[in-house]
Amino acid sequence: MALLMGIAWTLRDHAALGALRLPDTDDLMRLQQIRDWLGGQAFTDLAQHRLGPAPGLQMHWSRLADLVPAALILALTHLLGTHAASVVAVVVSPLLLFAAMLIVIAAIARRLGQSGFVAVILGALAFPAITLFTPGRIDHHALQIVLVLALLHACVGRGTLGQGAIAGMVTVLSLIVGVETVPLLAAGGAAIALRWRLDAAAGQARMAGYATALLLGLSAAAAVFRTSGWDVAACDGFTAILWRAAMLAALAPATMAVGGFTIQSVAGRTAVLIVGGGLALAAAVVSAPACLHPYGQVDPLLARLWLAHVNEAQSLLALPLGKAVAAAGMALVGLGAGIWFAWTTRTAAAWIILGFQVTAVAVTLVQVRGAPLAALTAVPALAAMIAAARPRGPLALVAAWLAASGIAHAGLGDRLTPAAPVTAGHGCTAAAAAARLAALPPGMVAAPIDFGPTLLATTRHHVLAGPYHRDTQGNRAMYDLFRSPTPQAEALARRWGVDYVALCKDGFAELGARSKDRQLLADSLMAGQVPPWLRQISPPGASTRVYTLTQPARRTTQ
Repeated sequence: MALLMGIAWTLRDHAALGALRLPDTDDLMRLQQIRDWLGGQAFTDLAQHRLGPAPGLQMHWSRLADLVPAALILALTHLLGTHAASVVAVVVSPLLLFAAMLIVIAAIARRLGQSGFVAVILGALAFPAITLFTPGRIDHHALQIVLVLALLHACVGRGTLGQGAIAGMVTVLSLIVGVETVPLLAAGGAAIALRWRLDAAAGQARMAGYATALLLGLSAAAAVFRTSGWDVAACDGFTAILWRAAMLAALAPATMAVGGFTIQSVAGRTAVLIVGGGLALAAAVVSAPACLHPYGQVDPLLARLWLAHVNEAQSLLALPLGKAVAAAGMALVGLGAGIWFAWTTRTAAAWIILGFQVTAVAVTLVQVRGAPLAALTAVPALAAMIAAARPRGPLALVAAWLAASGIAHAGLGDRLTPAAPVTAGHGCTAAAAAARLAALPPGMVAAPIDFGPTLLATTRHHVLAGPYHRDTQGNRAMYDLFRSPTPQAEALARRWGVDYVALCKDGFAELGARSKDRQLLADSLMAGQVPPWLRQISPPGASTRVYTLTQPARRTTQ
């Protein structure tokens, strides 16, 4: 299934993939991070030295997600050349994870007595999750999905030391990659703790493996994946703060594992779970309060102008009806199926699946980034729903398949979404801006925030702004520059060492209504009024307008 769909996706997108025009800005940034590493940047140096004011930006990412694409590029470069090797890597890497996801989701379904074949088909149709596995999607989201599903598989499996160790290992790996899946990791820990409370023998073995893998894995991770941004005062990635909180939280399963050797009664284990677990979690929160608000340090202006418009950060309830149906239709149908399946079977595995579903749907209600996992955790219950519909005749079976298919909900969502107005041939994209800037001598570019990764990946320029919450200084400088009257904008441009200014004719929609007096730089340039300190170097009438300062700008080290 992964091979067939991968071939179809690659043929559909072959032109863009061949030019390394990847689907998302984060995919482009991941590719650039890998290039920098293979080009000599240290394994521990995650800084993007061409993003933001000098000396660059400490990224909150991890090398773990770089390993497979980098290995493919390194292995194939001598045979195919750097460009072709990169194309193969960005195509093959997500498809390997897609295959892994289908294998794990089928294994979960079989552990619940359901058809692995049906689960594979549902997983392959699970919109929006499958959008993260298409060729070119080399960012970390697909890897995190596979790790969370591996945790779920271990939680519903047999109570063995090995299953517990797998659960602990994938939890550590997911924390190394990023913090987005922490609620699902917590759901896995809760499931293991509850099974330990109720099942003395099997639960104890699983808990011992889980606690040991957590403590040893976190200790090893602090040595292997300690990055140049380890001491950044944030809990938005695998930093010292997150590691400290995770180690303290890991004392909860360690306490249960030790106490379980002598405490056999359910009442005694309940007391250990509540007291030991509560103290460990409280210590984690007290020692690392930043982990309660991983993105709490975003500048209020940037939160309003930029972060509030990031798709994955939107609440499901804030989306238009069509987009909400597409994003969460499969998950919500699956939640109903999960409640029915857990209630009718009354098995621990079914209740654990439901717990993961409820957690993922709750995350989706707050931020749509939870929708892919909400769809995939629904697959086992949806497979059970289809099995229950089969004896009821073809109409019931077809209805069940349609209700369970994420692609069907995506199609319905498209029908419910008003058609966007067509803007003929404006060609105003980050790729168009990069094409105009690529031939110019390297310099600092001030451009809209989403242009940053494309410019970094396809030109030699430094970029002031990019869609990353840690680039507070650079992003704020970019917005201040474009939102200032032209004399003040010139001073800001020279202060930050800007050499080029680039924007689209219809750029900065997030700024709202245009100024009537055309005093602000963005409005002035969009109206065709170029201040004397800028010189347009793009052709007249070009949708992507590029300007250079009339005198060289001086770099700042602020």
